Amino acid sequence: MMAGFEGRDTADVRAGDIVVGVDGSPSATDALRWAADQARLTGARLHAVTAWQLPVYYGWAPLDTFDDDLAAAAGKVLSGAVREVLGDNAIDSEVVESVVAGHPAQVLIDASARAALLVIGSRGHGAFAEALLGSVSHQCVQHAACPVVVVRH
Repeated sequence: MMAGFEGRDTADVRAGDIVVGVDGSPSATDALRWAADQARLTGARLHAVTAWQLPVYYGWAPLDTFDDDLAAAAGKVLSGAVREVLGDNAIDSEVVESVVAGHPAQVLIDASARAALLVIGSRGHGAFAEALLGSVSHQCVQHAACPVVVVRH
């Protein structure tokens, strides 16, 4: 059963959920595919999460219309990725989509507090210490409250 993303946040994560971070990148699509397979095998609920935040422009006041536009754009990316990976092939467990305002690493770390497993993709961009993982995956591996699987494209 596919639930919409409107009004959802990481508080909707239930104990036993497999949480997967989705940002539209090839590595995130691979992570979503891996997480869906794991949910199929274990019967866990799959909780796909994407995060968005206002771009920072020095000297510009944030506009409320940005919130709706960015959240809607993030929701389209998330729904498109879920549709691309799952297609019309429903998995045996429930699939939930959440669009959350905030920094991606913090949103996923917060979601990990209630999850059984956190699955994230890694593009491998970042500083030397994070060269193999990437900044978001590095933060999640270091601070998540549950086991983390990092999927590289």
